[in-house]
Amino acid sequence: MSFVSHVECTICSARHDAKRLLTVCEKCGQMLAVRYDLARVKASVTKDMLRQRAAGMYRLRELTPLDDAEEPVTLGEGGTPLLALPRLAAHLGMKKLWAKDEGQNPTGSFKARGLGMAITRSRTLGARGFVIPSAGNAGGAAAVYAARCGLPCVVIVPRGTPPAAIAEAQIAGAHVFTIEGSIATAGRVVAKVAPQLGWFDLSTLKEPYRLEGKKTIGLELAEQLDWRMPDLLLYPTGGGTGLVGIPKGYEELRAMGWLSGELPRFFAVQAEGCAPVVKAFVEGAETTTAWDSPTTHAAGLRVPSPFAGRQMLRLLRDTRGGAVAVSEQAIQEAQRLVARTEGIWTAPESAALVAALALLKERGEAVRDAEIMLIFTGSGLKYEPPPLAAPTDLAGTDEQVVAQVRRVAGA
Repeated sequence: MSFVSHVECTICSARHDAKRLLTVCEKCGQMLAVRYDLARVKASVTKDMLRQRAAGMYRLRELTPLDDAEEPVTLGEGGTPLLALPRLAAHLGMKKLWAKDEGQNPTGSFKARGLGMAITRSRTLGARGFVIPSAGNAGGAAAVYAARCGLPCVVIVPRGTPPAAIAEAQIAGAHVFTIEGSIATAGRVVAKVAPQLGWFDLSTLKEPYRLEGKKTIGLELAEQLDWRMPDLLLYPTGGGTGLVGIPKGYEELRAMGWLSGELPRFFAVQAEGCAPVVKAFVEGAETTTAWDSPTTHAAGLRVPSPFAGRQMLRLLRDTRGGAVAVSEQAIQEAQRLVARTEGIWTAPESAALVAALALLKERGEAVRDAEIMLIFTGSGLKYEPPPLAAPTDLAGTDEQVVAQVRRVAGA
């Protein structure tokens, strides 16, 4: 028994049959979202029942698009820890700072949620193979979950994609092709070849199922904070699926009476070399325009033309949030700071949040007493590390090494 009522266009509100394999709105070409019979969900599950269930992305299954007997394609994604960051908070002059560490998902990033859900649901509805454009982690996750259910997958990436992400996709049996240009270029190729193959296009927010996987971050955060929401939530924004998905989860829980109060103030964080959302927000535009020559070493932020720009901007304004761009140097420094203060080697996209938080504090938009949530989207282990200081350890005799250790320890 599914609790889905229909699938709806986020712009024109046209209703679509949830039992059909869907991509974008058939009337206006915009992003679709799954809608639920929330009264039935509320009558079917309680918070006490939820506490008896195993951790993971399907813990609150009633708020996923799965049919009752549908077996998810899963590797145990979700259920990631919510980590307090007291030493980083003290360094930044904040009191309550949290990170949802999505790097502990099976594929090392939050992409496991979205692609696991999208591949599960689209397979059930008849998909025979998958094609995806990717700047890194999405392609690897798509390949892994396609392999898990025995279906073929093609991944198209721009040159300069992190080698670990390419290797992950290839090892999982996907056919990986590199192309000159950006993920937008790869997306145009996918749009041409997917219909020719009769395979499903997994492009960001051009189908309604990936959003439902990313939404579960919000469902988990609500429970992990004992059914309340933080004051501010910072999200590294490339395609922006989670930036749209997390508040969707919050809104559904509010409609069920499980959460109360206002949504957090959402902030989109981008790199200075590719900041279409920041530009549109500052200019008061209704939607984003393509960013020329996107450049940033944070591959997940190198998205020049996000499909859901209109929806993201609306969310940022509705929640009295904002959009911040940070430099490459600030990202690298923040990455080292998080590792040094909290022992977390997070991805550069995630580190950008810390750099942005420092800016927001300077501007007075993040006050000391605010409860602040950072979404750490992936592990830094899948990226080339930033330049490090000269090593302090030297080869030599036992006595020379002992002397060197004593020196650096201040003994």
